[in-house]
Amino acid sequence: MDISQDKPPLARKEGLVVKEVSGEVLLYDLDRDKAHCLNQTAALVWKYCDGHTSVARIAKSLEQDLHTPVDEKVVWYALLQLGKDHLLEERLVPPPIIAGMNRRDMIRALGLAAVVAVPVVTSIVAPTPAQAATCLPSGAVCTADAECCSGLCPSGTCS
Repeated sequence: MDISQDKPPLARKEGLVVKEVSGEVLLYDLDRDKAHCLNQTAALVWKYCDGHTSVARIAKSLEQDLHTPVDEKVVWYALLQLGKDHLLEERLVPPPIIAGMNRRDMIRALGLAAVVAVPVVTSIVAPTPAQAATCLPSGAVCTADAECCSGLCPSGTCS
């Protein structure tokens, strides 16, 4: 569900495993079997998403944490990524100046100095335990298609 840009963002906490590592935050979404790595800037934005802190206040807090000026566009960019990856309780509708902005546009709009502060959320789909199990190579003896890397077990041999 999308909500107004005027409502303070709220980070999703349920169904996530959270681990802080060297200034980054690793999140594992138990509901979607997806892992996310938030760089320092994205991690700080996510941390400040308490449902009470405005985007403007998050930008000011980032300035203090990063010891550099931070434009609200940086916060909005992070919020869009977090919302897209279901890491906020509700996706926000950004102001028109931010809508559709990608990382390259963000760097261009904020200038070269912003490269350090551009929030990045890297995501991968994590395999389920069954998918992560080792598969059998072609020619190996098998009893079911799921055992073979090819997914084919005709006549008891992986093809």
